[in-house]
Amino acid sequence: MQEFVKKVRILQWDDHRYYHQCRINQTLHLISAISFLVSYVLLFINPAAAGLVGWMVGMVTRQSGHIFFEPRGYDEVNQATDEHKESIKAGYNMRRKAILLMVWVSMPVLLALTPSLFGLIAPAHGFAEYAHDVGLAWLALGAAGVLVRTLHLFFLRGPSWGLAWATKILLDPFHNVASYWDSPLALMRGQRYDPIEAPHHSH
Repeated sequence: MQEFVKKVRILQWDDHRYYHQCRINQTLHLISAISFLVSYVLLFINPAAAGLVGWMVGMVTRQSGHIFFEPRGYDEVNQATDEHKESIKAGYNMRRKAILLMVWVSMPVLLALTPSLFGLIAPAHGFAEYAHDVGLAWLALGAAGVLVRTLHLFFLRGPSWGLAWATKILLDPFHNVASYWDSPLALMRGQRYDPIEAPHHSH
């Protein structure tokens, strides 16, 4: 169990030092994390709403931080090129994220064109039912995205790393709140980048 926890912490640390150096990105991740915690609660109340909140608020703010604010050139903190970081990233790198986001955007279009989803579901009547179907589709996409990458990591790094990554993803909202709660304050003080210390872990 200690080795498993260590793997999760390594993944969390690498994610932070490689991909969360900008305080704006950290602040957006804080907003994203709070919305995902809301989604976790909604899963037991209204799963479709959980999917809508998770993707429209959680994922939009999270990925906007990476795309628009996080530096993509040579990483002086870690002495690593962006290409190197992208090649070793355990989760979804920018290329994989682009594919996932394309599928995400296409789902509402697909449900608008084929409300019955080729006969698989009862067609929606009215916007509320359509939004409900979109929310469930996005929820299924999120679950599939985690499952597919977890299974992929089973073969790339072994089952323990795959399960560690899946655990890290599920814990991200809690970890992000604990890590980035003070990022808005640092940003208001004029600190654009987190003064990240030397790496604490290595693979």
